[in-house]
Amino acid sequence: MMRSSFGSSILADAKAAGKEAAQAASEKLENVKLAFVYSSVAYDLSALVSGVQESLPGAPVIGNTSFTGVITPDGYIQSEDGFVGILALDDKDLTIGVAGSAKTGTARETGQRIAQEALARAGKTEAPDYFYMVASPGEEEYYLKGITDVIGRVPMFGGSAADNSIAGEWSIYADETIFPDGAAVAFFYTANPMKNLFTGAYRETEDFGIITKVSNDRTLVEIDGVPAVKKYAEWTNVDPASLAGGALLVATITSPLGIKDRLGDLTAIRHPMNGNDDFSMAVGANLAEKTTVIRMEATVDELIASASSTLVELRDSLPTPPAAYHLVHCGGRRAGMGDRLEEVAVALKKEAQGVPFIVEFTFGEYGFVDDGNNTTGGLMLSYTALS
Repeated sequence: MMRSSFGSSILADAKAAGKEAAQAASEKLENVKLAFVYSSVAYDLSALVSGVQESLPGAPVIGNTSFTGVITPDGYIQSEDGFVGILALDDKDLTIGVAGSAKTGTARETGQRIAQEALARAGKTEAPDYFYMVASPGEEEYYLKGITDVIGRVPMFGGSAADNSIAGEWSIYADETIFPDGAAVAFFYTANPMKNLFTGAYRETEDFGIITKVSNDRTLVEIDGVPAVKKYAEWTNVDPASLAGGALLVATITSPLGIKDRLGDLTAIRHPMNGNDDFSMAVGANLAEKTTVIRMEATVDELIASASSTLVELRDSLPTPPAAYHLVHCGGRRAGMGDRLEEVAVALKKEAQGVPFIVEFTFGEYGFVDDGNNTTGGLMLSYTALS
Protein backbone atom coordinates (compact mmCIF):
# COMPACT_ATOMS: atom_id res chain seq x y z
CA MET A 1 0.00 0.00 0.00
CA MET A 2 1.35 3.42 -0.91
CA ARG A 3 1.88 6.02 1.77
CA SER A 4 3.15 9.58 1.36
CA SER A 5 4.41 12.55 3.29
CA PHE A 6 5.62 16.05 2.59
CA GLY A 7 8.18 18.55 3.80
CA SER A 8 9.42 22.04 3.00
CA SER A 9 12.04 24.60 3.92
CA ILE A 10 12.90 28.24 3.31
CA LEU A 11 16.39 28.10 4.78
CA ALA A 12 18.81 30.25 2.79
CA ASP A 13 21.49 27.54 2.72
CA ALA A 14 20.55 25.16 -0.12
CA LYS A 15 21.99 21.97 1.36
CA ALA A 16 20.48 22.65 4.78
CA ALA A 17 17.12 23.39 3.14
CA GLY A 18 17.22 20.12 1.22
CA LYS A 19 18.06 18.17 4.36
CA GLU A 20 15.34 19.87 6.41
CA ALA A 21 12.59 19.35 3.82
CA ALA A 22 13.58 15.74 3.14
CA GLN A 23 13.78 14.90 6.82
CA ALA A 24 10.26 16.23 7.36
CA ALA A 25 8.98 14.30 4.33
CA SER A 26 10.48 11.02 5.54
CA GLU A 27 9.48 11.11 9.21
CA LYS A 28 6.32 9.04 8.75
CA LEU A 29 7.72 6.72 6.07
CA GLU A 30 9.87 3.59 6.27
CA ASN A 31 11.32 3.16 2.78
CA VAL A 32 10.95 6.13 0.44
CA LYS A 33 10.75 4.98 -3.17
CA LEU A 34 10.59 8.42 -4.80
CA ALA A 35 10.95 12.07 -3.84
CA PHE A 36 9.32 14.78 -5.97
CA VAL A 37 11.37 17.92 -5.27
CA TYR A 38 10.40 21.44 -6.37
CA SER A 39 12.56 24.42 -5.53
CA SER A 40 13.66 27.99 -6.04
CA VAL A 41 16.00 29.09 -8.83
CA ALA A 42 17.89 30.99 -6.10
CA TYR A 43 19.43 27.81 -4.72
CA ASP A 44 22.65 26.01 -5.61
CA LEU A 45 20.77 22.99 -6.91
CA SER A 46 23.67 20.57 -6.59
CA ALA A 47 23.87 21.43 -2.90
CA LEU A 48 20.09 21.18 -2.55
CA VAL A 49 19.91 17.70 -4.09
CA SER A 50 22.88 16.60 -2.00
CA GLY A 51 21.02 17.67 1.13
CA VAL A 52 17.89 15.80 0.04
CA GLN A 53 19.90 12.65 -0.63
CA GLU A 54 21.57 12.81 2.78
CA SER A 55 18.16 12.67 4.44
CA LEU A 56 16.76 10.15 1.91
CA PRO A 57 19.68 7.83 1.12
CA GLY A 58 19.03 5.63 -1.88
CA ALA A 59 15.70 7.24 -2.82
CA PRO A 60 15.43 8.47 -6.43
CA VAL A 61 14.95 12.23 -6.72
CA ILE A 62 13.14 13.99 -9.56
CA GLY A 63 11.89 17.54 -9.94
CA ASN A 64 12.54 21.04 -11.13
CA THR A 65 12.51 24.69 -10.24
CA SER A 66 9.05 26.15 -9.64
CA PHE A 67 7.65 29.63 -10.36
CA THR A 68 7.83 31.71 -7.14
CA GLY A 69 6.95 28.94 -4.65
CA VAL A 70 5.11 25.71 -3.90
CA ILE A 71 2.04 24.79 -1.87
CA THR A 72 1.82 21.95 0.65
CA PRO A 73 -0.65 21.35 3.50
CA ASP A 74 1.57 23.78 5.45
CA GLY A 75 0.55 26.60 3.08
CA TYR A 76 2.21 28.63 0.35
CA ILE A 77 5.97 28.14 0.73
CA GLN A 78 8.13 30.92 -0.69
CA SER A 79 11.06 33.17 0.12
CA GLU A 80 13.39 35.40 -1.87
CA ASP A 81 16.28 33.50 -0.26
CA GLY A 82 14.98 30.17 -1.54
CA PHE A 83 12.29 27.54 -1.00
CA VAL A 84 11.87 23.81 -1.50
CA GLY A 85 8.93 21.45 -1.21
CA ILE A 86 9.03 17.64 -1.29
CA LEU A 87 6.40 14.94 -1.72
CA ALA A 88 7.80 11.51 -0.77
CA LEU A 89 6.24 8.15 -1.66
CA ASP A 90 6.64 4.85 0.20
CA ASP A 91 5.26 1.53 -1.11
CA LYS A 92 7.01 -1.81 -0.78
CA ASP A 93 5.26 -3.09 -3.91
CA LEU A 94 6.17 -0.06 -6.03
CA THR A 95 9.03 -0.16 -8.53
CA ILE A 96 10.35 3.13 -9.87
CA GLY A 97 12.73 3.93 -12.71
CA VAL A 98 14.04 7.51 -12.82
CA ALA A 99 16.22 8.93 -15.59
CA GLY A 100 16.97 12.35 -16.99
CA SER A 101 19.30 14.00 -19.45
CA ALA A 102 20.20 17.30 -21.00
CA LYS A 103 19.12 17.49 -24.63
CA THR A 104 21.58 15.66 -26.86
CA GLY A 105 20.69 15.45 -30.51
CA THR A 106 17.00 16.15 -31.04
CA ALA A 107 14.39 16.34 -28.28
CA ARG A 108 12.78 13.17 -29.65
CA GLU A 109 16.11 11.32 -29.52
CA THR A 110 16.65 12.54 -25.97
CA GLY A 111 13.19 11.27 -24.99
CA GLN A 112 14.01 7.86 -26.47
CA ARG A 113 17.28 7.69 -24.56
CA ILE A 114 15.88 8.62 -21.16
CA ALA A 115 13.00 6.15 -21.61
CA GLN A 116 15.48 3.34 -22.25
CA GLU A 117 17.51 4.39 -19.21
CA ALA A 118 14.41 4.55 -16.98
CA LEU A 119 13.49 1.00 -18.04
CA ALA A 120 16.99 -0.17 -17.18
CA ARG A 121 16.96 1.56 -13.79
CA ALA A 122 13.63 -0.07 -12.96
CA GLY A 123 15.02 -3.46 -14.06
CA LYS A 124 12.16 -3.82 -16.53
CA THR A 125 11.68 -4.42 -20.24
CA GLU A 126 7.92 -3.81 -20.33
CA ALA A 127 6.18 -0.44 -20.34
CA PRO A 128 5.32 1.14 -16.98
CA ASP A 129 1.75 1.41 -15.71
CA TYR A 130 2.07 5.20 -15.89
CA PHE A 131 4.81 7.80 -15.86
CA TYR A 132 5.73 11.31 -14.78
CA MET A 133 7.63 13.69 -17.06
CA VAL A 134 9.30 17.05 -16.59
CA ALA A 135 10.90 18.93 -19.46
CA SER A 136 12.28 22.36 -20.24
CA PRO A 137 9.82 24.72 -21.94
CA GLY A 138 9.95 24.68 -25.72
CA GLU A 139 9.94 21.12 -27.07
CA GLU A 140 7.82 19.14 -24.61
CA GLU A 141 5.81 17.46 -27.37
CA TYR A 142 8.97 16.03 -28.95
CA TYR A 143 10.39 14.67 -25.69
CA LEU A 144 7.01 12.97 -25.21
CA LYS A 145 7.11 11.54 -28.74
CA GLY A 146 10.51 10.01 -28.02
CA ILE A 147 9.32 8.41 -24.80
CA THR A 148 6.25 7.05 -26.59
CA ASP A 149 8.49 5.59 -29.30
CA VAL A 150 9.99 3.34 -26.61
CA ILE A 151 7.09 2.45 -24.29
CA GLY A 152 3.99 3.07 -26.39
CA ARG A 153 0.87 4.85 -25.22
CA VAL A 154 1.01 4.95 -21.41
CA PRO A 155 -0.88 7.46 -19.20
CA MET A 156 1.30 10.31 -17.95
CA PHE A 157 1.28 13.46 -15.86
CA GLY A 158 3.73 16.25 -15.16
CA GLY A 159 4.79 19.76 -16.04
CA SER A 160 7.60 21.93 -17.36
CA ALA A 161 10.34 23.53 -15.31
CA ALA A 162 9.90 27.23 -14.49
CA ASP A 163 11.75 30.23 -13.17
CA ASN A 164 10.46 33.51 -11.76
CA SER A 165 10.66 35.69 -14.86
CA ILE A 166 10.64 33.55 -18.05
CA ALA A 167 14.36 34.23 -18.31
CA GLY A 168 15.48 30.66 -19.01
CA GLU A 169 16.89 30.22 -15.50
CA TRP A 170 14.92 27.01 -14.85
CA SER A 171 16.50 23.66 -14.10
CA ILE A 172 15.52 19.97 -14.01
CA TYR A 173 17.04 17.35 -11.75
CA ALA A 174 17.04 13.56 -11.81
CA ASP A 175 19.19 12.44 -8.89
CA GLU A 176 22.58 14.18 -9.31
CA THR A 177 21.95 15.05 -12.98
CA ILE A 178 20.97 18.74 -13.17
CA PHE A 179 20.42 20.65 -16.41
CA PRO A 180 18.38 23.55 -17.86
CA ASP A 181 17.43 22.07 -21.25
CA GLY A 182 16.22 18.48 -21.48
CA ALA A 183 13.78 16.11 -19.81
CA ALA A 184 13.41 13.55 -17.03
CA VAL A 185 10.95 10.75 -16.29
CA ALA A 186 9.82 8.54 -13.45
CA PHE A 187 8.32 5.22 -14.59
CA PHE A 188 5.83 3.68 -12.13
CA TYR A 189 5.28 -0.08 -11.90
CA THR A 190 2.42 -0.74 -9.50
CA ALA A 191 -0.95 -2.45 -9.10
CA ASN A 192 -2.35 0.81 -7.72
CA PRO A 193 -3.75 3.10 -10.41
CA MET A 194 -3.39 6.83 -10.80
CA LYS A 195 -6.16 9.22 -11.84
CA ASN A 196 -5.35 12.41 -13.75
CA LEU A 197 -7.67 15.37 -14.28
CA PHE A 198 -6.34 17.69 -16.98
CA THR A 199 -8.23 20.93 -17.53
CA GLY A 200 -7.99 24.61 -18.25
CA ALA A 201 -11.26 25.35 -16.47
CA TYR A 202 -11.98 28.14 -18.93
CA ARG A 203 -15.25 28.86 -20.75
CA GLU A 204 -15.49 28.80 -24.53
CA THR A 205 -16.53 32.02 -26.25
CA GLU A 206 -18.10 32.37 -29.68
CA ASP A 207 -14.81 33.72 -31.04
CA PHE A 208 -13.06 31.04 -33.07
CA GLY A 209 -11.24 30.64 -36.34
CA ILE A 210 -9.09 28.40 -38.49
CA ILE A 211 -5.34 28.46 -38.02
CA THR A 212 -4.16 29.26 -41.53
CA LYS A 213 -0.44 29.75 -40.92
CA VAL A 214 2.02 28.51 -38.30
CA SER A 215 5.79 28.95 -38.23
CA ASN A 216 8.19 26.67 -36.35
CA ASP A 217 5.39 24.89 -34.43
CA ARG A 218 4.80 27.69 -31.91
CA THR A 219 4.44 30.95 -33.82
CA LEU A 220 0.79 31.53 -34.71
CA VAL A 221 1.03 33.69 -37.81
CA GLU A 222 -2.56 33.83 -39.13
CA ILE A 223 -6.10 33.00 -38.05
CA ASP A 224 -8.62 32.97 -40.92
CA GLY A 225 -5.91 34.54 -43.09
CA VAL A 226 -5.58 37.53 -40.74
CA PRO A 227 -2.45 38.26 -38.67
CA ALA A 228 -3.07 36.46 -35.39
CA VAL A 229 -2.65 39.44 -33.05
CA LYS A 230 -4.98 41.54 -35.19
CA LYS A 231 -7.59 38.77 -35.15
CA TYR A 232 -7.33 38.43 -31.37
CA ALA A 233 -7.56 42.23 -31.00
CA GLU A 234 -10.70 42.20 -33.16
CA TRP A 235 -12.24 39.52 -30.91
CA THR A 236 -11.43 41.45 -27.73
CA ASN A 237 -12.12 44.94 -29.14
CA VAL A 238 -8.68 46.37 -28.36
CA ASP A 239 -5.95 48.12 -30.35
CA PRO A 240 -3.52 45.50 -31.76
CA ALA A 241 -0.63 47.75 -30.71
CA SER A 242 -1.70 47.29 -27.07
CA LEU A 243 -0.83 43.58 -27.39
CA ALA A 244 2.79 44.07 -28.44
CA GLY A 245 5.55 42.14 -26.74
CA GLY A 246 4.85 40.74 -23.29
CA ALA A 247 1.60 42.67 -22.99
CA LEU A 248 -0.03 39.83 -24.90
CA LEU A 249 1.03 37.29 -22.26
CA VAL A 250 -0.60 39.31 -19.47
CA ALA A 251 -3.78 40.03 -21.44
CA THR A 252 -4.34 36.38 -22.28
CA ILE A 253 -4.08 34.91 -18.76
CA THR A 254 -7.84 35.44 -18.43
CA SER A 255 -8.56 34.99 -22.13
CA PRO A 256 -6.21 32.49 -23.81
CA LEU A 257 -6.73 30.29 -26.84
CA GLY A 258 -7.91 26.69 -26.84
CA ILE A 259 -7.81 23.74 -29.22
CA LYS A 260 -10.08 20.70 -28.94
CA ASP A 261 -8.90 17.12 -29.15
CA ARG A 262 -10.27 14.85 -31.86
CA LEU A 263 -13.25 13.74 -29.72
CA GLY A 264 -13.98 17.12 -28.15
CA ASP A 265 -13.37 15.78 -24.64
CA LEU A 266 -10.42 18.06 -23.89
CA THR A 267 -9.75 21.66 -24.76
CA ALA A 268 -5.99 22.12 -24.43
CA ILE A 269 -5.10 25.71 -23.65
CA ARG A 270 -2.56 27.59 -25.72
CA HIS A 271 -1.07 30.63 -23.97
CA PRO A 272 0.00 33.47 -26.29
CA MET A 273 3.36 34.60 -24.93
CA ASN A 274 4.51 37.52 -27.08
CA GLY A 275 3.05 39.86 -29.69
CA ASN A 276 5.56 40.11 -32.55
CA ASP A 277 6.25 43.11 -34.80
CA ASP A 278 4.49 41.43 -37.76
CA PHE A 279 1.40 40.81 -35.57
CA SER A 280 2.09 37.10 -35.30
CA MET A 281 2.17 35.67 -31.77
CA ALA A 282 4.55 33.33 -29.99
CA VAL A 283 2.54 30.61 -28.25
CA GLY A 284 3.61 28.28 -25.43
CA ALA A 285 2.75 24.96 -27.10
CA ASN A 286 2.58 23.48 -30.58
CA LEU A 287 -0.13 24.35 -33.09
CA ALA A 288 -1.26 22.83 -36.39
CA GLU A 289 -2.54 24.55 -39.52
CA LYS A 290 -6.13 23.90 -40.66
CA THR A 291 -7.37 23.31 -37.11
CA THR A 292 -9.71 25.48 -35.07
CA VAL A 293 -8.58 27.81 -32.31
CA ILE A 294 -11.11 29.15 -29.78
CA ARG A 295 -10.86 32.19 -27.54
CA MET A 296 -11.44 31.10 -23.93
CA GLU A 297 -12.38 33.13 -20.85
CA ALA A 298 -12.19 33.08 -17.05
CA THR A 299 -12.09 35.80 -14.41
CA VAL A 300 -9.36 35.96 -11.79
CA ASP A 301 -11.97 34.87 -9.24
CA GLU A 302 -12.76 31.85 -11.40
CA LEU A 303 -9.08 30.95 -11.77
CA ILE A 304 -8.69 31.02 -8.00
CA ALA A 305 -11.85 28.97 -7.44
CA SER A 306 -10.88 26.39 -10.06
CA ALA A 307 -7.66 25.54 -8.22
CA SER A 308 -9.67 23.88 -5.45
CA SER A 309 -12.85 22.93 -7.35
CA THR A 310 -10.73 20.83 -9.70
CA LEU A 311 -9.32 18.98 -6.70
CA VAL A 312 -12.89 18.40 -5.46
CA GLU A 313 -13.84 16.97 -8.87
CA LEU A 314 -10.82 14.66 -8.82
CA ARG A 315 -11.40 13.63 -5.20
CA ASP A 316 -15.08 12.89 -5.75
CA SER A 317 -14.31 10.69 -8.77
CA LEU A 318 -12.32 8.26 -6.60
CA PRO A 319 -13.83 5.27 -4.76
CA THR A 320 -11.51 5.78 -1.77
CA PRO A 321 -9.09 8.52 -0.65
CA PRO A 322 -5.73 8.32 -2.46
CA ALA A 323 -2.28 8.11 -0.90
CA ALA A 324 -1.20 11.47 -2.35
CA TYR A 325 -2.13 14.29 -4.68
CA HIS A 326 0.44 15.63 -7.14
CA LEU A 327 -0.90 18.98 -8.37
CA VAL A 328 0.62 20.76 -11.37
CA HIS A 329 -0.61 24.36 -11.57
CA CYS A 330 0.37 26.74 -14.36
CA GLY A 331 2.68 29.57 -13.32
CA GLY A 332 0.80 31.99 -15.58
CA ARG A 333 -2.46 31.30 -13.75
CA ARG A 334 -0.60 31.81 -10.48
CA ALA A 335 0.77 35.17 -11.77
CA GLY A 336 -2.75 36.28 -12.60
CA MET A 337 -3.79 35.69 -8.97
CA GLY A 338 -1.31 38.21 -7.63
CA ASP A 339 -1.31 38.36 -3.84
CA ARG A 340 -4.35 36.10 -3.47
CA LEU A 341 -2.49 32.79 -3.57
CA GLU A 342 -3.04 32.18 0.13
CA GLU A 343 -6.75 31.73 -0.72
CA VAL A 344 -5.76 28.84 -2.95
CA ALA A 345 -3.52 27.28 -0.30
CA VAL A 346 -6.28 27.39 2.33
CA ALA A 347 -8.88 25.92 -0.04
CA LEU A 348 -6.60 23.12 -1.23
CA LYS A 349 -5.77 22.06 2.31
CA LYS A 350 -9.47 21.91 3.13
CA GLU A 351 -10.43 19.91 0.06
CA ALA A 352 -7.49 17.48 0.30
CA GLN A 353 -9.09 16.24 3.53
CA GLY A 354 -5.83 15.20 5.14
CA VAL A 355 -4.23 13.58 2.10
CA PRO A 356 -0.63 14.81 1.60
CA PHE A 357 -0.12 16.93 -1.51
CA ILE A 358 2.26 19.26 -3.27
CA VAL A 359 1.61 21.99 -5.83
CA GLU A 360 4.31 23.07 -8.26
CA PHE A 361 3.96 26.09 -10.56
CA THR A 362 5.03 25.29 -14.11
CA PHE A 363 5.54 26.78 -17.58
CA GLY A 364 3.69 23.89 -19.27
CA GLU A 365 1.35 21.14 -18.07
CA TYR A 366 0.87 17.54 -19.24
CA GLY A 367 -1.99 15.08 -18.93
CA PHE A 368 -4.75 13.24 -20.77
CA VAL A 369 -8.51 12.69 -20.77
CA ASP A 370 -10.16 9.27 -21.06
CA ASP A 371 -8.82 7.50 -24.16
CA GLY A 372 -7.22 10.60 -25.61
CA ASN A 373 -3.51 10.85 -26.24
CA ASN A 374 -1.15 12.32 -23.68
CA THR A 375 -0.80 16.00 -24.48
CA THR A 376 0.63 19.28 -23.28
CA GLY A 377 -0.84 22.69 -22.68
CA GLY A 378 -0.36 25.98 -20.91
CA LEU A 379 -2.43 27.87 -18.34
CA MET A 380 -3.77 24.48 -17.25
CA LEU A 381 -4.14 22.25 -14.20
CA SER A 382 -2.86 18.66 -14.26
CA TYR A 383 -4.11 17.15 -10.99
CA THR A 384 -3.12 13.57 -10.21
CA ALA A 385 -4.28 11.20 -7.48
CA LEU A 386 -1.90 8.36 -6.62
CA SER A 387 -3.88 5.44 -5.21
